[in-house]
Amino acid sequence: QVQLVESGGGLVQAGGSLRLSCAASGRTFSRNAMGWFRQAPGKGREFVAAIRWTGGNTYYADSVKGRFTISRDNAKNTVNLRMNDLRPEDTAVYYCAAGSWGVAASNYDYWGQGTQVTVSS
Repeated sequence: QVQLVESGGGLVQAGGSLRLSCAASGRTFSRNAMGWFRQAPGKGREFVAAIRWTGGNTYYADSVKGRFTISRDNAKNTVNLRMNDLRPEDTAVYYCAAGSWGVAASNYDYWGQGTQVTVSS
């Protein structure tokens, strides 16, 4: 119903920046919001940021607030995550998701395959 493909991950030095992109296809607006989550080895899937397709309301985890910016381009069906001032603790696989809204992974029922972000110290 909704297919999501992440891109833009890679290896970056601490203090550097990366931009992740999520290309959405299918019934894009069958869900209210898009979110970014991340999962580091041995840890659960952690909420990062979310944005509503309509209105563009955003919400950020405290750990990334002021450093990361989520945005969307409705015409292109894409969602981006600009990550600035990256820290080693940001190292994780980052997942794009489509869902209803909120910070819980269970609120999202469509997921991309993930893109690796590695921040060296």
